[in-house]
Amino acid sequence: MVLETLNLMQYLTSLVPDVMPVATVPILLLMCFLFLIWNHEETSSIPGPGYCMGIGPLISHARFLWMGVGNACNYYNKTYGEFVRVWISGEETFIISK
Repeated sequence: MVLETLNLMQYLTSLVPDVMPVATVPILLLMCFLFLIWNHEETSSIPGPGYCMGIGPLISHARFLWMGVGNACNYYNKTYGEFVRVWISGEETFIISK
């Protein structure tokens, strides 16, 4: 009797059908699929930091606030080249320099 109460797999297998109805799995799969489609971004031919679910624009904007416009532009030009796509205040901005 003690061994049966300690058997974790028996407890989990009896708990799963009670907790998760059959329709929950397809709904979760659909939500994951929609989340992936929503966060999908076409790859741009213009070099620059990636979007990565909104983290790229936050980092780009923070770099401009922290370093200033001139130093941040120099950093991005050294890293990505003469024509760079960055985000400032949530808007896509192009830096063109030589």
